[in-house]
Amino acid sequence: MAGLFWPLLGILAGACVATQAPINAELSRGLGLPVAAAAASFLSGAIILAVVTATVTQFQGVSLNWRAPAPWLFVVGGALGAAFVTSNIILIPRVGAAATMAFVVAGQLMAGMLLDRIGFLGMAVREITLGRVTGAVLLLVGALLIRFS
Repeated sequence: MAGLFWPLLGILAGACVATQAPINAELSRGLGLPVAAAAASFLSGAIILAVVTATVTQFQGVSLNWRAPAPWLFVVGGALGAAFVTSNIILIPRVGAAATMAFVVAGQLMAGMLLDRIGFLGMAVREITLGRVTGAVLLLVGALLIRFS
C-alpha cells in the first residue's frame, strides 16, 4: 500500500490542477482580466500556505532559514507559477479543459526529461531513453488528438 501513496498523490495533484484551471478561468471572466484572476488565486494560496507554514513550524519546532536559498529561487519559482496559472486561465476557454491539461502534461513531461538529463539543481541524472522519448511522443500525439478530434 505504501508504494501506491506517491503515485496517488501525483494523480490527486493533477486533478487539483485540472479543477483549478476552469475555476480560475471563471474568476477571470468575472474580473475581466486573466492576470487579475491569477493574482487573486496566488494571493489566496499564499495566505493559506502562510497559515499552514506557521502552524507546521510551531508544532514541529522547526525554524525556517530564509537566507539559505539563493534569492533568485524565490523570484523564478513564483514567476514560473504565475506564467503557468495565467496560461491555464487563458487556454481553458479557448481549447477546453481536457486539451489544456493534455498540453500541460506533455510540456511538463518534455521539460522534466530535459531537467532529468542535465541534473538540474542537483537532481539525479536520468538518461533520455527510447522508451522515454516514445512515451513523450505518444503523450504529445494524444494531446493533439484530444484537441483536434
